[in-house]
Amino acid sequence: MARDARYNVPFRRRREGKTDYKARKALVLSGKPRLVARGTLKNMIAQIIVAKPHGDEVTVSAHTRELTRKYGWKAPRGNIPAAYLTGLLCGLKAKTKGVKEAVLDIGLHSPTKGARVFAVLKGALDAGLNIPHSEGKLPEENRIEGKHIAEYAKNLASNQEEYQLRFSKYLEQKLSPENLPKHFEKVKKTILSAFKGGVKV
Repeated sequence: MARDARYNVPFRRRREGKTDYKARKALVLSGKPRLVARGTLKNMIAQIIVAKPHGDEVTVSAHTRELTRKYGWKAPRGNIPAAYLTGLLCGLKAKTKGVKEAVLDIGLHSPTKGARVFAVLKGALDAGLNIPHSEGKLPEENRIEGKHIAEYAKNLASNQEEYQLRFSKYLEQKLSPENLPKHFEKVKKTILSAFKGGVKV
């Protein structure tokens, strides 16, 4: 509700909780492409976006569904290992388009240490993109590889009812959650081999 003549109605996307215009202005004024990381409950999306006068242009995009369709990913697509692989894929695609640096755009996500958006960042960094960041925000290596999930599965194995409930999505794909780190490495190698020499093959 307006309280006096000086009150300004926030922009629609700010009212809807979609855009932080102060943060966006700073990102656009950097003059660099933005690595936009967004997550849903079941998926992660990573895009390299360039701001133009007529609107944003998406240079490259990567989605966790690609991991399943093209690279053999069998685990759920909303976890940290999947987020990392999505960032890696986006970074490798960006390099084939000549993109060498970017700034991270996490939108209205809370910048929580080790969050999925920072797993996307870690993947893009490992792909060779130069992105300003704080090392303290990146997920630990064992979480990126899914070792924490494998360890939890081992501890839960004695309770088969709970085990079946927690890991039903893995078991549907005939993937033992204890083998997630090995599966992660296999898919990572598949992605890297598809971009040998910086060119998608």
